This record gives sequence, structure tokens and C-alpha cells, in this order.
Amino acid sequence: MRGAMQNGALDMDTSASNRRLRTILMGIRDGTLVPRPEFQRRLVWTNKDKVLFVQTVLQGLPFPEIYIAAGKVDAKTGEGTEVLVDGQQRMTTLFQYFTDSKDLKLPLELKPYSALPEAEQISFLEYKVVVRDLGALPLEQIKEVFQRINSASYGLNAMELHNARYAGAFKQLAEYVATNSTIESLAIFSANDIRRMNDVRYCSAMLASVLGPYFNRDKEIEVFLSRFNEEVPNEAEVKKRADEVLEFISKLNFPRNSRAAKKSDFFTLFVELYKALERKIDPDLQQLRTKLDEFYAQVDAANLNDKSDAGKYYSASLQASNDRSSRVLRGGFISEIIESSTS
Repeated sequence: MRGAMQNGALDMDTSASNRRLRTILMGIRDGTLVPRPEFQRRLVWTNKDKVLFVQTVLQGLPFPEIYIAAGKVDAKTGEGTEVLVDGQQRMTTLFQYFTDSKDLKLPLELKPYSALPEAEQISFLEYKVVVRDLGALPLEQIKEVFQRINSASYGLNAMELHNARYAGAFKQLAEYVATNSTIESLAIFSANDIRRMNDVRYCSAMLASVLGPYFNRDKEIEVFLSRFNEEVPNEAEVKKRADEVLEFISKLNFPRNSRAAKKSDFFTLFVELYKALERKIDPDLQQLRTKLDEFYAQVDAANLNDKSDAGKYYSASLQASNDRSSRVLRGGFISEIIESSTS
């Protein structure tokens, strides 16, 4: 039987077949082909990537196969869906072109689909896509296949691979923090950070640091994603305190060019404010803003040979900034400033 286990190995019928592009596009339009399961990475392609790919298809040139698997089936009606396991960016791009989507910006030399002569539209729709059908695999096995297809050599980063395995409570909490208006207003993340899920990776590390001690680089992220995939202990309280910290930072009203808006500095400020609130420390808003401005100004004026506190902080922000020792050192200085700003 397709999908059965034989001697510990998965027995799959993965022979390739061809599907007309129109069949795939109609499936996406009708919802019978799900182009973006929750375990896949976010769309990464730039507009230039998309345009080049559309041109590839319009010129009739081949592209690598895509993978699909059976989705949910209604036993009463016989209706069902399929899941696009690998190939979502390619198929989403072609669907955007087919529907004249505003998410795809075409250069002057490339006609939109609606402006193509009918013969060229038919040629586009009849383009044959190589498809490998994985059959009715359990979700966990589909995720495993996705991970293997998208090994490191195919360009997924660590968080995108984690996302293929863990889509539960801790990851959702990190996404919740990543989309907070304070973080958006300080422009902590670039558009590419967001496309590549670096915002979720960063907020996962930040949350892991408030739920446990500082750790080295991203070493503990997968531990927390796995341990708290089903449930984050006291999640409502953690979320509430994170909101309070972010609201407090918003009230500090830092400009975007402040050190507070740099990734390593914001990370430290968030973690230390969170821990201060846990210890029932209530810093005075104006005092804290003044003292942080003064300290950040000293840091900005420091160099790697500076042995002052500001110089040490500067070094820990510039060199190996995600190492545990650097995080601990920065945290110590910011913690002292927070405590000294308490009314």
C-alpha cells in the first residue's frame, strides 16, 4: 500500500507524472490544492525572481519537479484536497501572473497574462509541470519529506527548517511578539528578515531568554520549540508581560536611529525589562530614557580598545553579539540602569 512502512523505511510511489499548468492553477483557485501548508517557509522570492520564473514558463523552458500529497478527504461527498509539499513559490508566482495580481510587478517588456494573445494564453495554460505525488502520507511524514527535499543546500535557514517541524504554541507566541506594533515602529526587522522568518527566530531566542537564562547563539531555540510545541506554561501571563514590556518600550519613544532599535540592543532591553517586571521593579519612564540615552551615546562614541563599561558593551554588541557571554555582559549593564531608574 502506498505510504506503508517496510522494514523501517517509508514505501512511497513517487513516480513522476505531468500535469497541465491550468489544472494546478484551477486547484489553487478552487482551494483543492493548498499551496502553503503551515510547515512551509514564507515566500522568499524577490519580484525579480518571480519575473524571471514567469519568463521561463512563457518561453516553454523546463523547471524542477514539484511535490504534492493527499490532503483532507470528505468520505461522504468524495471531495478532497491536495497539499503542495514543495514548489509553493513557483506555483504561487504563476498563480499571481495568471490572476494579474498586484503582488507581482511586471516590467514593461513583459505583458500581463490578460494582455497576451489567446494562443499564448493557451500555451501558458497547457505548459506541462512535472509532479511527484507522495500519496496519503501522515502529516509528520510529509514534514520529513519537506525537510529532506529542502536540505541546507537548497537554501532554507534554521528557522525555516524548525518551522517544518514545529508549528505549535511556542512558535505562535514568537510570531505574536514579532508582529507587535512597537517592534514594527522601530523597524527592527527588514523585509527580507520577515520573508526568511528571521523575525520569528529572533523573537524565539528573546522569549527563550526570559523563560530561561541567556544561552549561546540559537542553541536553545529548537529545545523550546520542541518542549513547548503543545503548550507554553503560563502562556497568558507570558504574553501579558511581553505586551507590558513592549508597551513600556513604546512609551520610551526611541527614534529609529537609536541603539535601542538595533537587534542586539533591543534584545537586551526587552529581556532585562521583562526580568525587572518579574522582580516587581518599576522603573521611572523619564529617568530610564535619560539614562539609556546617555549610556547609548557613550557606547556610540566607544571603540574596541575602550575598557570602560560603554566600551565593553560596545564590544559585546559588535563582536560575537549572540554569544552567551556577550548577552550576559550587555544584560548586566542594562539591568543596572533599569534598577537605578526606579522611583
